[in-house]
Amino acid sequence: MKHPPLVETLIEAFTCLPGVGPRSAQRMAYTLLERGRDDGRALSAALSQAMDGVRQCKRCRNYAEEELCPICQDPRRDPGLVCIVASPADVLAVEQSGEYRGQYFVLMGQLSPLDGIGPRELGLDVLEARLNEGEIQELILATGTTVEGEATAHYVLDLAREAGVNVSRIAQGVPMGGDLEFVDGATLAHALRGRRPFST
Repeated sequence: MKHPPLVETLIEAFTCLPGVGPRSAQRMAYTLLERGRDDGRALSAALSQAMDGVRQCKRCRNYAEEELCPICQDPRRDPGLVCIVASPADVLAVEQSGEYRGQYFVLMGQLSPLDGIGPRELGLDVLEARLNEGEIQELILATGTTVEGEATAHYVLDLAREAGVNVSRIAQGVPMGGDLEFVDGATLAHALRGRRPFST
């Protein structure tokens, strides 16, 4: 059975979302058309507003509606401490810890030459300029432990060393409440290498 052109266009539009295949997209389209037309209109308006109104913060590259995001505008945040993360979702994860009071630099990805993602696509030229301004005292690397994440971390480390900026890396290893018998060897190796003095 062929869909009317407008329905087909709607289904195809949903498939641009990660993890949404043709069947899931068809189900979403049918749901909105059958009993969610007001929701569909609200979704359409929200998408349109976000696509036109959301940009990248010129300082940290996180999502923002103004030139600077709320974190970069906050005078209580320490501009000398910058956490390097791969995505805005990582910013939210760090913020939920309630432990961090510095600023961020959001890469919006990781180095992946095979996918055409190089230093410029990650804004590393912007980061290099910030490092050379002299305000940043320490970078905290919070990139993943994949091959791409490690390559990105080493590239950032080289930039920071050239600028004379200290670099640390978040500890990685055993999760809270976890038992060692369920932790894989690579994670345990990271935990052992990242050990620190025990204090009460």
